[in-house]
This record gives sequence, structure tokens and C-alpha cells, in this order.
Amino acid sequence: MSNQLTPDLLIRAYSVGLFPMAESHDDPTLYWIDPEWRGILPLDGFHVPRSLKKAVRKGIYKIHVDRAFPDVIRACAEQTDTRDDTWINENILDAYCALHKMGCAHSIEAWKDGKLVGGLYGVSLGKAFFGESMFSRATNASKVALVHLVALMRQGGFSLLDTQFVNDHLKQFGVLEIPRERYRNELAKALAGRANLPFEVEPEVLEQTLSGGDI
Repeated sequence: MSNQLTPDLLIRAYSVGLFPMAESHDDPTLYWIDPEWRGILPLDGFHVPRSLKKAVRKGIYKIHVDRAFPDVIRACAEQTDTRDDTWINENILDAYCALHKMGCAHSIEAWKDGKLVGGLYGVSLGKAFFGESMFSRATNASKVALVHLVALMRQGGFSLLDTQFVNDHLKQFGVLEIPRERYRNELAKALAGRANLPFEVEPEVLEQTLSGGDI
């Protein structure tokens, strides 16, 4: 347990498979989490539900990368009708914003009529992206952002999308649960390579992601 969090510490932690969580938004104490079973979304086996494919193809939302990272993480930390509390405290918020300034944390954002209506954020190291949290203020906004994240990762040469845990929301996308040792092996391979998250997805890559085809 610790309440001291810095960008360098975050990078070292992620590189060995750890990530921080707080008990609640108002609790300054941080806990380092190392799940026995880890959730990952296979980039080549990513499943997009039919209704979501239609929403993505209609272009209901304008997707941007890193336009409003602090706003995204703050939105993820807000209490909502379906989320009474959050594990994102001020220490986590400040540290990830600093990590973003270093180019190691990114936000995928859904915008409509000039307003931020959904998105997600995570950490990028090597060929790995560690998804942290998402929020939605409009129908399917965070899901559309997730589809674009997968397309951007495929386009940018990534190999590992870590979701940390498995939940019902992620099951519709084909999330896998793998044991800790296998995860660490996959992580080591991903960290040995290099990838870059593009700021805009190529239409053909997005369509291949929707249809499940290879790039």
C-alpha cells in the first residue's frame, strides 16, 4: 500500500504487470493490483456486435485522440446512476495526467455537436495498451471509442490490449481471461517491441476491425 504515485513508478509497475487502484475517490491510499487472472481483448479476434457495427459505420460520433485527456479521466472518476463510487482518486488523476504529458497515456474520445460524450483512457508501453476506464454520456459512445481504439492499435502495430479484469460489458467483445504467468509472458513480448498509437484511423482498418478481417 502506498499513497505516493509518480509517472516513473507507474511505468515500472505496468512493465511488471501491476496497476494501482484506490478504495474510493476520497481515500488517498493506493493498492497495487496483480490479478491471478487477467482480461485481454484479442486484437485479431475482437468481436463487434451487429448493432454497434451500425453505429460505428453511421459515424454518429466524431472520434479524437488526446484532445481532452484530463476531461476524460475526470469523467471516468465521476459518480453516476450506475456507479456509486470510483477507484480513481486525485493522486491517480494527477499521476496519469502527468503520464499523458510524457506521451505514455492516451484518451480515445467520442464527440458530438462539439461536446465530449464518451471515451476511455489507458497507458501505452511498447506494443501493449493497458485500458484503464471508460465513460459514456450518450448511447454506445464509449463502445464506439473502444472499437476505434482496437482499430488504431491494429494500425499502429500493437499486440496486447490489457483490460485488467473481465466483466459482462467486455464479454460481448470477445474478452479472454488468462492466468497470470501467461499474461506476464505476453506482456514481456509486447514490451520488447515498439508501436505508435495513430491520431486517426484509416477507413479500411476500421472496416477490417468491424468485419473481423486481417490487415
